[in-house]
Amino acid sequence: MLWSMTTLARASESDTQANEFDTLASQLAAASFKQKGELVEQLAQTQDPRAAALLSAFLEGELYSSKDNPAQLLIRQGTTYSDALSGSVVATANGKKLIVNNALRGQLRDLLAFMSLLSKDAGERLQAAQRLLSTGSTAEQLPRLQKAFAAETDEQVRAVLGDVIAVAELGSPDKALRLLAVDTLRGSLSPEVRARLDGVAQQDSDAEVRQAAASALTSIQSKIDFNLLLQNIFFGLSLGSVLLLAAVGLAITFGVMGVINMAHGELIMIGAYTTWVVQQLMPNHIGISILVAIPAAFVVSGLVGIAIERCVIRFLYGRPLETLLATFGISLILQQAVRSLFSPLNRAVTTPDWMSGSWQINPILSLTYNRLYILIFALIVFFALMLVLKRTSLGLKVRAVSQNRAMARAVGVRANRVDALTFGLGAGIAGVAGVALSQLTNVGPNLGQAYIIDSFMVVVFGGVGNLWGTLVGAMGLGVVNKFLEPYSGAVLAKILALVFIILFIQKRPRGLFPQKGRAAEA
Repeated sequence: MLWSMTTLARASESDTQANEFDTLASQLAAASFKQKGELVEQLAQTQDPRAAALLSAFLEGELYSSKDNPAQLLIRQGTTYSDALSGSVVATANGKKLIVNNALRGQLRDLLAFMSLLSKDAGERLQAAQRLLSTGSTAEQLPRLQKAFAAETDEQVRAVLGDVIAVAELGSPDKALRLLAVDTLRGSLSPEVRARLDGVAQQDSDAEVRQAAASALTSIQSKIDFNLLLQNIFFGLSLGSVLLLAAVGLAITFGVMGVINMAHGELIMIGAYTTWVVQQLMPNHIGISILVAIPAAFVVSGLVGIAIERCVIRFLYGRPLETLLATFGISLILQQAVRSLFSPLNRAVTTPDWMSGSWQINPILSLTYNRLYILIFALIVFFALMLVLKRTSLGLKVRAVSQNRAMARAVGVRANRVDALTFGLGAGIAGVAGVALSQLTNVGPNLGQAYIIDSFMVVVFGGVGNLWGTLVGAMGLGVVNKFLEPYSGAVLAKILALVFIILFIQKRPRGLFPQKGRAAEA
């Protein structure tokens, strides 16, 4: 019995609320702008589920009143109209648009944002709080803001709402409250907050408040500079990861075999084209195709590398100039082959959804997912290669041949086979680098040419054949380039990095971490 009475009471309350909403809505068409402002406030306070749709249509200029019955409100959706109260489609286009002025438009935006703050979805509440922060809040809105803040459970939404409340308190006549608001906003990186604090620092009537706002802006600027420093480091490490992937395969072939492989860039290009081909074969599985492309590119580029070593390079060991000319000719052949097979036009590789977008840590610091994944991937490839060289039979033979070829052959190591597998391993890693580069740039016949010089710079700077040196050299050059670019431009930054390496090699001809063995003696 008690349950039945409670249910009846709730139903009666709901009916009363609906009747109030209907009555208020029917008055909108004939009301003045001032009266419309009062009516939309009352409509929002009814908490009727139809209020958001009606106010949103009013804001967007899609709310009409029927010419036959001005009290009937219609919402236009394309070429059709529906009754704003019942939702039923109205078979008439005889509607008169309800006009909105700037003051009413701002009021509607605020009301919709406040209504969104009551949503069950934390993401929607966060967007509403951010809208309020961007549009600005006033002291008159404080009671509603504080009520929403007290009811909020999500920490991220509470942080934004705290800034919104503090911005509203900046307009308070109470000096103590303004000083407290300035102190609250001292740690905010939001552009809207900085703009409001700048206005207070210049225009507030009290000198102490102006000084406090200026001090807060100085503190915020320090935080901005720190976050920009972190972002530059990230972009530098991102560039370094690309250089690492491009150079680590070259470090193996150059360090172990002493071969100056000018076709290394084309092996990177082959890996990138392999990625594109895999995507063409799996058009409905782009997210998985990039994972399939990694082993495919390794195998394809590795086999091409073994073929180059077996057919050309094995006849030129000990003749570095001839090797350089031969591999340069091979690079031209591979470029032309790709032009004949795929045309000279660039091919775009689609980025999977899970690599798209960015990780927004704060309003200043944002890390793009594709570069973040490539950085992680480059480190995985590097440490996997280290594991192969340190823990496998192939790695033991590679290290033996690189340190003393004659002694290795004397104890039964087939040096020629090791050379072929080593060249294939370096070429396969170059192909994997092509997979990563396909996510950053278009795939074309000249893709590898942009990275071959940088790869040699990294290998020579780090120490020929030393993988740790390659890692340090790649990351170091990437970070230095990103810090120089804002001051000198991208081209001059590379020139300055090259000049630095030349001067460094004059002092340390064997690089940061010199390799011992045959490569060091050469």
